[in-house]
Amino acid sequence: MKRTIHSAIIWFASIFLTVVLFIVMAVISGVLFLFDRKRKVAHAQCYWWTDAVTALNPYWDVKVEGLDNIDHKKTYVAVSNHQSMADIVLMYKTRMQFKWVAKESLFKIPVLGWNMLLAKHIQLKRGDYSSIKKVYREASHWLRNGISVLFFPEGTRADNLEMGEFQNGAFKLAIKEKVPVLPILIKGTRDAIPKGSWRFTTKVSCLIKVLPPIDSSVYTPGDYNQLRDLAREQLCSN
Repeated sequence: MKRTIHSAIIWFASIFLTVVLFIVMAVISGVLFLFDRKRKVAHAQCYWWTDAVTALNPYWDVKVEGLDNIDHKKTYVAVSNHQSMADIVLMYKTRMQFKWVAKESLFKIPVLGWNMLLAKHIQLKRGDYSSIKKVYREASHWLRNGISVLFFPEGTRADNLEMGEFQNGAFKLAIKEKVPVLPILIKGTRDAIPKGSWRFTTKVSCLIKVLPPIDSSVYTPGDYNQLRDLAREQLCSN
């Protein structure tokens, strides 16, 4: 009973904080419409949101490492493994300005999806070639305008402990736009959100680790597979 009450409080508080985040982002986006076209100020509101959501959950022990590998004056194609929806919450602890490449269905989730729309994240409709082309046009636009783009190159959350194979798009983009690849490792989030239940029952240790960036300028367009395999190898070996 105690854990049921705890879980109910955690979910209620998290949803409440997400609603507050939406209101703050909407107001800021409206007020600064002419001055913050990149939605950097709106995006930065997610920093206090992630701290609040993780602080109120006694079942999450979150550690962040490697922040010194981020040069906030540079633009990256960030790539990360993907374990659960908790990855979205915790990634903001990097304090990076970025645009997600996220599946279209996430943008339809009430409040959470509205926040993603306000922040101008990039929608991907799986299996739709025209959508994929649109994603790369948008991603190139943001990179050329000083905003990093974040991919989950596995394409979906892994169903087991093994890291899935990486798709090629993020690495082709990094070479084309001549920006470094920034690998970000996520550990422990697989069990951070209960599967098949809404109750939190187990304490989990979560790690967000930013690895050193990989220089893409030494690769030619035909070498994208080497860049892809190097980024995956570095994530797997940490």
